[in-house]
This record gives sequence, structure tokens and C-alpha cells, in this order.
Amino acid sequence: MRDFYPPIEPYATGHLDVGDGQQIYWEQSGNPAGKPAIFVHGGPGGGTAPIQRQFFHPDAYRIILFDQRGCGQSTPHIADGGDLSVNTTDHLIADMELLREEFGIEQWQVFGGSWGSTLGLAYAQRHPERVTELVLRGIFLLRRSEIDWYYNGGAANIYPDRWEGYLEPIPAHERDGDLVAVYHRLLTGTDREKAVRAALAWTTWEQTTSHLLPPTDDDKDADPARYALAFAGIENHYFVNGGFLEDGQLLADAHLIADIPGVIVQGRYDVVCPARSAWDLHRAWPAAQLHIVADAGHASFEPGIRHHLIEATDRFAGVGESMGKDK
Repeated sequence: MRDFYPPIEPYATGHLDVGDGQQIYWEQSGNPAGKPAIFVHGGPGGGTAPIQRQFFHPDAYRIILFDQRGCGQSTPHIADGGDLSVNTTDHLIADMELLREEFGIEQWQVFGGSWGSTLGLAYAQRHPERVTELVLRGIFLLRRSEIDWYYNGGAANIYPDRWEGYLEPIPAHERDGDLVAVYHRLLTGTDREKAVRAALAWTTWEQTTSHLLPPTDDDKDADPARYALAFAGIENHYFVNGGFLEDGQLLADAHLIADIPGVIVQGRYDVVCPARSAWDLHRAWPAAQLHIVADAGHASFEPGIRHHLIEATDRFAGVGESMGKDK
């Protein structure tokens, strides 16, 4: 079974001015002359982490990570009052194109999971000529049915104990309505204490339901409130706006990527992004290879998920054929 490559450090980092007062953080690692790949993180609002470099063979790939607007090391951060009005799917697609042009890359592999699969698909459908392959995990098509499943009560049937924590910031008389809309009011209101409380509850709900089995490590974010304000605030902003996409748009436009090779990796017991979306995408994009992992949830770091993701990046770079991969 394939596992992560050893940790590596970036050989270059920086910030790119993408307009609207936004500076997005980027880093490059691996082989500067290798196959270009861009890692599209989840959330939206999740930011990147060093372990994400380890999905790629460091000798075979030129690995590009970036933090999307308002989160991670990009500035201004949402927790510091960053402007959500200039944070839309179109803005993020344009930012990716600016990065590609800045680095002088003609084509690159697009790798993303959860919201990263959403943005990766949207980018590929807008710029198919720039994408060599798509490697996608935990498919999220940002349909209203998917949002309602996870944030308006469907997943509560599986995690009723965790759901109580999600409901806790919401006034009792509003718990039968659209909870995403209620959270929007709390997260964007002038009461900072209420916003932090809501952000932490929203983020905890997602973090504690993303794994088939709870992770065993105790690694915690150094500033959970700051992280949660970006994660919950940006996610909720996108969800109340339908991801700035037409409902079902990513499936309707799947023909635009019909000739792009792809791999879809999906946990059978993914509660956050249920397997229905991966199946629907596979039916609309039959050229993509679908792996449904029987003993996995949503998280990309679960053994069966990461095996298929790394197997895909290896294959697309010819690792094992020309590089003597033994893993």
C-alpha cells in the first residue's frame, strides 16, 4: 500500500498580489524541473499544511501549494476583517490562473479534495487546456441537496451527539429553519464573541465527523478561534451563495473535461461529502477512474484514501516506470 513520501521543505515561498487588496501565499517544493501540480485545499477557508506536499514524489513533481483568499498565510485574513465580497469562485479561479502565469507553467495537474474538488472542477471546466490531469477526493459538487444533508440535519442521523454541539450557538426557536442562514447571521454580526462561538461550533462539527474512526493524535491548531473564523466564515459565505455556481453546474458542464484524464477517490462512509456525488460525477465524466474505498470516511489522510491518491500521482508522473518506485 502506498504511503506518504517523506516530509520536505519548500524551495521557494512568497505572496502574489491578485488585486482587490489580496495577497495569496504560495510555495513550491519538490523538483523545479518536475511535472507541475497544484494542490487545491479544502474548506473553502481551510488553508494548506506541510503534509500535503507528501502526496507527490519529490523528484518527479514541481509541487505548488497556495492558500486561497482570506485564510492560511494569505492576507488580509478573515479573522482580521478580510473582505468576503471579493472572495468568490470566479476570484479563486482567476487567482489560480495568475499563479500559473507567474510561474511560467503551460499546463499542470490539479489535485484537490472536498471543496478542493469543487474548485478544481470549476477551474478545469473554465480552463481545460491548462489541465493535464485531475486527481480528486471526497467529491463536493456544491448542490443545495449536499449542503442541506450536512448542515441542515441529514448527517445528524449518523452523528446525533456531535449535532448537539453544532446546534448549541443557534437560538432554540431557529433550529427548525435554514441553519446555514442562521449561522451566516451569527458569523457576520457585530458581536465578536458570538461569531467566535459559532465559528468554533461549525468547525468542530466538520472536524469531528470527517474520519471513519477518530484520529489518535492530539495535534491542535495553535489559535483555534482564528482558524475557525476563517474556516467557518468563508465556508458559510460560499454556501449561502450556492458556491457562486448554478445548482448542478459542475455536472452539467462535465462534458468540458471529457478528455482530461482523472482519478476520483471516495470514502464509502464519507458523511461530509457522501458517495452519491462521486458516483454522479463519474457517470457524467466516465473517463475518470473511480475508487470507492470501503473502509474510509472523508479525510484524505485515511490509509485507503491516501493510497489511491498517491497511486494516481505516481502513475501520472510515470513513477515506478522510469524512477524505480518501490513503496
